[in-house]
Amino acid sequence: MTHVENELNSQPECWTRAAEQAAGHRQALPRAGERVAVVGCGTSYFMAQAVAALREGAGQGETDAFAASEFPHGRSYDRVVALTRSGTTTEVLELLGELAGRTRTTAITADPRTPVMDAADDLVVLDFADERSVVQTRFATTALTLLRAHLGLHTDAVVADARTALATPLPEGLVECRQFTFLGRGWTVGLASEAGLKMREASLSWTEAYPAMEYRHGPISVTCEGTATWMLGTAPDGLSAQVRATGGMWIEGELDPLAELVRVQRLAVAVAAARGLDPDRPRHLTRSVILTP
Repeated sequence: MTHVENELNSQPECWTRAAEQAAGHRQALPRAGERVAVVGCGTSYFMAQAVAALREGAGQGETDAFAASEFPHGRSYDRVVALTRSGTTTEVLELLGELAGRTRTTAITADPRTPVMDAADDLVVLDFADERSVVQTRFATTALTLLRAHLGLHTDAVVADARTALATPLPEGLVECRQFTFLGRGWTVGLASEAGLKMREASLSWTEAYPAMEYRHGPISVTCEGTATWMLGTAPDGLSAQVRATGGMWIEGELDPLAELVRVQRLAVAVAAARGLDPDRPRHLTRSVILTP
């Protein structure tokens, strides 16, 4: 079994542990009413998008999400939360350095023995969710679970759905599809983007991701027999019928959207295996992007 398989299979336990620890990290995490930005790179950026939508939707305060390299320094925030598995990503460390002394910062990381320890004002360490694999799975979903629990949005049902996602066979014929589109609404738009990234990283698949209502405005034109469209969350009325009418496969997201992402992670590994690829060694990628001067 690959590292990424071992790690994605451990997610229910990691989520339970993160939810139990959320209260203990209350002082380091955004307070109700604070104006917050959540930043990250790659997978962490997509998790930041999900967190921002969840927090605003919960009425906790205005919340934005940015790729760390695109942070708007002309805006004022009460707190910036950085998601960084490795604690070494260049863009995140540079941003935290620029914010030092003028904006409160929190870093959520898997490894405190890295430069992020000194770069952020507050630190949340999820070392039990650290990973050997290049492709992120459990750290990203565990960090999101921590923040969902902090917002009062996590339940034991989410963990139960994750176990179902790991135990239930993937739909017949899905691995053989040549193109995959992932759709989301609200906080699951970020999850849809992450689903597409997982497929590209692990299996070199052609994937796309869109807000579900935007899918009709052009992207549906690529859908046909041999393609799959996967909805994370509740689909807009009539969309499933439109996809099926093209001849494409429609995958309805019946579990909690975060558990649906676990199913996509499994799909990425299965497609990689079918194509003779090693998901532990994705092409052109490293565990952390560290830029030299």
